[in-house]
Amino acid sequence: MRLENVLFFLKKIIPKPAFVFFQPAYHFVLAFLSAFFYGFPSKKLKVIGITGTNGKSTVVFLTGKVLESAGKKVGCVSSLKFKIGKREWQNRLKMTLPGRFKLQKMLKEMVNEKCEYAVIEVTSEGIKQYRTRFIDFDIAVFTNLTPEHIDSHRGFENYKKAKGELFKSSKRLIVNLDDKHRDYFLSFPAEEKYGYGINISKNKLRSDIKDLIIAKDIKVTKNGISFKVKDTYFNLKLLGEFNIYNCLAAISVGLSEGIPLKIIEKALEKVKSIPGRMEIVLETPKTIVDYAHTPDALKKVYKISSKFKSKNSKLICVLGSAGGGRDRWKRRELGKIAKEYCDCIILTNEDPYDENPLDIIKDIEKGLMNYLNLAGSSSNLLYKILDRRKAIRKALKLAKEKDVIIITGKGCEPWMCVKNNKKIPWDDRKIAREEYYKILNSTAKH
Repeated sequence: MRLENVLFFLKKIIPKPAFVFFQPAYHFVLAFLSAFFYGFPSKKLKVIGITGTNGKSTVVFLTGKVLESAGKKVGCVSSLKFKIGKREWQNRLKMTLPGRFKLQKMLKEMVNEKCEYAVIEVTSEGIKQYRTRFIDFDIAVFTNLTPEHIDSHRGFENYKKAKGELFKSSKRLIVNLDDKHRDYFLSFPAEEKYGYGINISKNKLRSDIKDLIIAKDIKVTKNGISFKVKDTYFNLKLLGEFNIYNCLAAISVGLSEGIPLKIIEKALEKVKSIPGRMEIVLETPKTIVDYAHTPDALKKVYKISSKFKSKNSKLICVLGSAGGGRDRWKRRELGKIAKEYCDCIILTNEDPYDENPLDIIKDIEKGLMNYLNLAGSSSNLLYKILDRRKAIRKALKLAKEKDVIIITGKGCEPWMCVKNNKKIPWDDRKIAREEYYKILNSTAKH
């Protein structure tokens, strides 16, 4: 570990332009040293990597449940939590993939705990920085691909290629066949290939796919989802069509590992919700917290949230933008989507880092042009409240009994990141409940 400290010290004293030039080599060396120091632990585990733009954390969560239902001992690494056998704890790093030494150490601990599987949420940034280098992946799962981290990767194609790195050496590939980028992720050689989806047509079929996992007889309601895979019916509490895809990914992993569908169905049936993912935190007014921070995810979340509305109720949306200084292009897009679905929008702070939060809000507003004049309606309301707690409180105070509140962008993240590398303890779910009971107590006193 001393050599690791030396490398970190060198990173601090080397001029930034020089470090940027040598950065790939720096990350590569750290990756090798960490794997070497811990004895290349992935060789003693069956490692499953989950990648894509949306749904990764949920698929890791569900896959872990499926494997455990078959009596397997599992370790998990995701933005939601870390898990090694029976021990699990919240991911409080504010990064999905830990650094190379920490990740290899966790894999080593999984080996020590006699885990058979490691299920890892793999990000494009993690791949770019060699955090997953020298980890032997047995299975690679692709969920979907839409624009994200475009600035960091200098273009969508580079972002896609970064994701593709996971598939270059994996023994088994599992791919969402309803995604338009499916052929790219299936193009890599592998011992076995599986495909899953809902709208699978003949032109999507390939001779190299061993098995198709298709959802049929689909029903999506405000109470959950139901569908049929082969001869087994799934009636689940999870919300939204996108969660059918997440379940299909986990089912595909289970089937590829020889786990019977009935066992998989029982495992998924026990899952009532995913932390911070379409999680209902209050019943009246119906208040939902979701991590959605990409245009594609936000649209899907708003669509399912609208199902909770009654004829004359409103959808009240608390909205920020993921990450100051990053992916500015999507701010206007988030605004456009909010304009389409929300009856009331409260723009607020999210994770501004060193960027001026007001500038972020102004960028989102560009997608909200003429929002107050939509269809001549006076019901559309727009508020700008920088303090996120106050923004959530405003939503709760505005909401009537049958209105629906959707708070997006952070999910169950434990921190809000502001300037000067400062982290403020946070949890949208906790804040919503606290403010709700404050309002309730205040009303009772009067």
